[in-house]
Amino acid sequence: MNIEAKLAILADAAKYDASCASSGAKSTRAGSKIGSTEGMGICHSYTPDGRCVSLLKILLTNYCVYDCKYCINRISSDTPRARFTVDEVVRLTLDFYQRNYIEGLFLSSGVIQSPDYTLEQLVLVAKTLREVHHFGGYIHLKGIPGAAPELLTAAGQYADRISVNIELPTKSDLVQLAPEKRMEQIDGAMTTLREKMDETHADRKAGLTPPRFAPAGQSTQMIIGATPTPDLEVLRTSSRLYKQRRLRRVYYSAFSPIPDPDQRLSPTQPPLVREHRLYQADWLLRFYGFGVEELVTEPDQNLSLVLDPKLAWALAHREEFPVDVNRAGRRALLRVPGIGVRTVNRILQLRCVRSLRLADLKKLRVAWKRTEPFVLAADSNHGVRQLDSERLIQRFLAPTRQRTLFDLGVSAIEGEF
Repeated sequence: MNIEAKLAILADAAKYDASCASSGAKSTRAGSKIGSTEGMGICHSYTPDGRCVSLLKILLTNYCVYDCKYCINRISSDTPRARFTVDEVVRLTLDFYQRNYIEGLFLSSGVIQSPDYTLEQLVLVAKTLREVHHFGGYIHLKGIPGAAPELLTAAGQYADRISVNIELPTKSDLVQLAPEKRMEQIDGAMTTLREKMDETHADRKAGLTPPRFAPAGQSTQMIIGATPTPDLEVLRTSSRLYKQRRLRRVYYSAFSPIPDPDQRLSPTQPPLVREHRLYQADWLLRFYGFGVEELVTEPDQNLSLVLDPKLAWALAHREEFPVDVNRAGRRALLRVPGIGVRTVNRILQLRCVRSLRLADLKKLRVAWKRTEPFVLAADSNHGVRQLDSERLIQRFLAPTRQRTLFDLGVSAIEGEF
């Protein structure tokens, strides 16, 4: 099989892994001769500061010894198979970079022979790029649960970010659909990486100069909708990972039905808006001070599909509003629909020098149609009357234009909740 045919198979197989953002890589490695984590490229993913970066996103191989029921690459699947050599991945990365197609590499793999062997191959790709070709671009490697701690440590020395996928929200889901995988191994790999990151940070704080270790942190991904597990349990798992393992991101991937599915899998794909609502709720957990139980209050323990989580909370807690933008504390302002973190920071700065009026809020570009009923300004208090209206919820359920994927991406970058 020639390299073009391999690329067609293994790039397509990598599309199911959503955890490929390059957030956190802020500087190019010292001594690099080619590649950079900075600058503009093909639009594939966004960093927190809004930069668009392109990544060559491939699998080393889609052969796999595991039989995860939700995975198209499981051992019992009849999907076409391919495998890159280490040299082929290195050459592809360098060739694509020199043509200005990419700025980095996202490399994952099916498990072949054993977790140790698989991770050895992934590390060898990164090591060759770094030490032989002095590649300074972004590298994201997939950590393999069950691999030896020293291999995970080696991966972190060459990669900017490592992701160890938790796969499914709960241990019982994993036992049911991926019996060869163990939640203890997944958590153990995350713990190994977290401890090494903490050790590196402590050495640097003490004035030492330890080698870089996964400077962009670690992330994970979970599939939603493959089992009946509700959003409440999904977000509880995410919250635990953020608190205990201090992950940079948890990515959510809506289950896609596969050929010849197992009877234990959901027969239908969950609505994509559910995935979007989980991302919104995740953002509120990390940056807005909300708790899981505050956001998920529906009887079926799922997020509303028709209202974003912050607006749904505000409508259910009208006694907390209206919020006076000239007097309220940071916590109260963060809970106002349509006002994001950056806007709250600007409000707190501006009101130190003058009282804010309606015109000021509009200049700050709040999402005014959502914000209006929930705030008081120096020259306006009519939001109080709207809060008491039984028809207020209908205002937000009214048909609006279809939002594009670009709109949703911008909303996530801006924190527009």
